Amino acid sequence: MLTKVMQDTFNAQIQKEFYSAYLYLSMANHFEQKNLPGFAHWLKVQVQEEQGHALKFLDYIHERGGSVVLQAIQQPPSEWKSNLAAFENVLEHEQLVTASINKLYEIALAEKDYASQILLQWFINEQVEEEKNASDIIAQLHMIEDRDTAVLMLDHQLGKRGGE
Repeated sequence: MLTKVMQDTFNAQIQKEFYSAYLYLSMANHFEQKNLPGFAHWLKVQVQEEQGHALKFLDYIHERGGSVVLQAIQQPPSEWKSNLAAFENVLEHEQLVTASINKLYEIALAEKDYASQILLQWFINEQVEEEKNASDIIAQLHMIEDRDTAVLMLDHQLGKRGGE
C-alpha cells in the first residue's frame, strides 16, 4: 500500500508527464506549421513516450492500492523564436522533470518505500537518455546555425525516429 505522501507525489508526477506530452505536441504543431515534418515527427514520438510515462505512474498507483487523481494540465506555449529555442526548451523541461523524479526518489527513501525506489530507478535512467537526446539535437542545431539545407537534412534525420 502506498503512503498518502507517495500517492500524492505520484499523482503530481502524472500531471507533469501529461504536461510534457502536451508541451511536445504543441512543439510538433509548431514544426508542422514551419513545414518541418521530421522535427514534428520526433516530437510526436516524444509525446507518446511522455504519455507512456504518465500511464506507468498511473498503473503503479493502482497496483499499490492507491487512488489516482488527475490534475489540470496548463496550456503550453505555442511558438518558439527558432528551432534552437524550441529544443533548448525541451532540454530545460527535461531537466525540470529530472529534478522532480529525483525529488520523488528522495521521498521514497524517506518513506522507506523500496518498491517505489525500484520504479523510480527506471525513470532516473530514462531521464539521462531524455536529456542526452535533447542535448545532442541542440549541439547539431548549433553546428548548422539555421542553414536551410542543413536544417532540412536534420529534419529528414529526425523524421526517421522510431516510435516506442
